Amino acid sequence: MNLHTWWLFVATVFVIAAIPGPNMLLVMTHGARHGLRRSSATMAGCLTALVLILSVSAAGLGVFLEAWPAMFDTLRFVGAAYLVWLGVKSWRAHIDETEVPVVDPVGRSPRALFRNGFLVASSNPKSILFAAALLPQFIDASRPTLPQFGVLVSTFAVIEVSWYVLYAGLGTRIGVTLKNRNVAKAFNRLTGGVFAGFGAMMALMRH
Repeated sequence: MNLHTWWLFVATVFVIAAIPGPNMLLVMTHGARHGLRRSSATMAGCLTALVLILSVSAAGLGVFLEAWPAMFDTLRFVGAAYLVWLGVKSWRAHIDETEVPVVDPVGRSPRALFRNGFLVASSNPKSILFAAALLPQFIDASRPTLPQFGVLVSTFAVIEVSWYVLYAGLGTRIGVTLKNRNVAKAFNRLTGGVFAGFGAMMALMRH
């Protein structure tokens, strides 16, 4: 893989990672509710899941899912159900839970935030197929693939984390306004509706 190919990968991933999705929404929401520092556990969970997805895609899981549509659909519906559940939970959240300072001294444990991020990021099997289609485009088959794979995954991780920090930082700014009961209620309803919408779209998408 030459430098030109690497820069092309950087530009591609930069644009793709910037697009708001369930991961970015979750990071922003946790930034608003728990602060930038504590939401880093959410970022770590999301990133861990995505790196695993890239790894299993390279190992051929994408081909397996293409060959077994029933498995793909099962994973898709499970992921959709989880996103809808998150949406309902956020929609129905008590206002007292969100009427906190930007840095919540109690809140949820880092382990719970990590788990939440991991489950959301791994909830969409379509990302496995996407990774399986994306990575080979930037691999030079005439050279050892493992070092190239390491460079691509590392690059992806740096870009993804950069966007996580940006979205979480935006969330902390929003978090200041959540002390207002009406704003907190509207925020819960908005994020809940968006999560449920992502789940519905995932359930309706075609392989």
